Amino acid sequence: MSNLDQTFSNGLLQASVGNSFTAPTTPITCRLMTAVGTNTSNGTELATGGGYTSGTGAPQVTFASASGGSMASNIAVTVTNMPATTINGIEIWDSSGSPRRLWWGPLTSPKTTNSGDTFTIASGSLTLAM
Repeated sequence: MSNLDQTFSNGLLQASVGNSFTAPTTPITCRLMTAVGTNTSNGTELATGGGYTSGTGAPQVTFASASGGSMASNIAVTVTNMPATTINGIEIWDSSGSPRRLWWGPLTSPKTTNSGDTFTIASGSLTLAM
């Protein structure tokens, strides 16, 4: 995924020339989106239901160290007991008092789940690249 939220991207650019920057607050969460957003607007997050909790309750994700301009998740993102839905994208958010969207993007192909299914993004399969 190489889509940075525009506000976060602007902050990184400012930091690259020595201006102040507020680092993301951990834990970092992976929100499941039924409609994909854009660089300036959030998508539509899956509503809380079944085993999924929206917002700051979304599954946590961590990443290995960056190398070659990218980094990959080092844990699986798993939600058990999914509601019946179609996931079209994901967004990566921090957990600050006013959570900030950091990254966004569509899935390679939409994933439809039935009630009670498990949704998983395998460790190493979620990558961020610049």
